[in-house]
Amino acid sequence: MDTVFQAATEILARSTTLTSVGWIGYIIIGAIAGWIAGNIVKGGGQGILMNIVIGVVGALIGGFLLSFFLNTAGGGWFFTLFTAVLGAVILLWLMSLVRKA
Repeated sequence: MDTVFQAATEILARSTTLTSVGWIGYIIIGAIAGWIAGNIVKGGGQGILMNIVIGVVGALIGGFLLSFFLNTAGGGWFFTLFTAVLGAVILLWLMSLVRKA
């Protein structure tokens, strides 16, 4: 049981790493990532405020998923933008599935 707890703790610790971008950077990257994801996913355009929210939440999703394979804490602006776009596309795709249901 201790091994399972230790493994879960290590996974969570890896998945909560932060980048060196900062909060203002996350908002800027979130807006750009949300806009890019909205152009990639059909019907994903939401307006600037929702682009920021989708981009920031997408960055968290993308960072969580990529942290299992890469060290996401070492990434800068471009890696964070890539991660945010990836997560935002996944988020918009999931939202479109929920809307259809």
